[in-house]
Amino acid sequence: MSDTPAGFAGRVVRWQRTHGRNSLPWQNTRDPYRVWLSEIMLQQTQVTTVLDYYSRFLARFPNVRTLAAAQPDEVMALWSGLGYYSRARNMHRCAQDVVSLHGGEFPRTADVLQTLPGIGRSTAAAIASFCFGERVAILDGNVKRVLTRVLGYGADLAQAGNERELWAHAEALLPRRSLEESMPRYTQGLMDLGATVCLARNPSCLVCPASELCVARRTGNPEDYPVKTRKLKRTSQALWLLRARNGEGSTWLEKRPNSGIWAGLYCLPVFESREALQAALPVKAQSRLRDGEPFLHVLTHKDLHLHPVAVELPSSALRTDGAWFAGCDLHQLGLPAPIRRLLKD
Repeated sequence: MSDTPAGFAGRVVRWQRTHGRNSLPWQNTRDPYRVWLSEIMLQQTQVTTVLDYYSRFLARFPNVRTLAAAQPDEVMALWSGLGYYSRARNMHRCAQDVVSLHGGEFPRTADVLQTLPGIGRSTAAAIASFCFGERVAILDGNVKRVLTRVLGYGADLAQAGNERELWAHAEALLPRRSLEESMPRYTQGLMDLGATVCLARNPSCLVCPASELCVARRTGNPEDYPVKTRKLKRTSQALWLLRARNGEGSTWLEKRPNSGIWAGLYCLPVFESREALQAALPVKAQSRLRDGEPFLHVLTHKDLHLHPVAVELPSSALRTDGAWFAGCDLHQLGLPAPIRRLLKD
């Protein structure tokens, strides 16, 4: 691995000023609430997907106090379809802690920001850098790719010690002057390089501001970085969904447990088999089941094969923990994306 390349931070700052992304709605602000909201939403999610959710959240919750005061179901309803729902639950808890523990003001250092729910080291650094000019490093997936290529860092990041070493290199590369202006630009520049230039496949090395410094470009193997051997094994699961309606056209929904798939969301009753679904119904209803078209829903590391089964029931037929909801009430609930789509049919 090469030594820390001189001038790297300055190149990134200058490039970001003229070629980086500068018009996203959460940019050009030092408001930590808006920056925090965008950082949480952007975790594992594309910018194009986040844009609409971000604007809807700000319209309903313009500041941390309004979000802290919201009901959990309202937060989950606005988040519905964005995925990784633990982010929404932690976000709500974080807003409440900012209000109750910090007087409604976000802490100004990454160290203290990390004590809040849902804010890890890299997210804390992004907030502190963007809003307060703190000299702290981020290290999300895109930034790991940029830095390992520039440095020629080929150690396996599946090992915690190697990732800690990369953190140290990331800190050594940080700007040292005019931090109020340079830190936000540098942090955003690394994100922009990873998202638009230093791509996982076919990186655009010719237009990269760090091209002359990049070890991976010189050796001709940028796609070999970063190295991470541990891969999560994909699994699949079949689930049966009971789509029960009563005479008024309302749908029976239950709230999912606080752990597992779709934790804490409202959902059609879920069963491991069609036999289990059928056994949960009154005997008279079991002969009236109508099987819908099965469909696939892809999670990050699991394929869900979903089998909807429809039936009409009297309002008093179901005794499980749940309730009947009219169609006009569904938009107020946090529903998993495939369930929301199914109920629109």
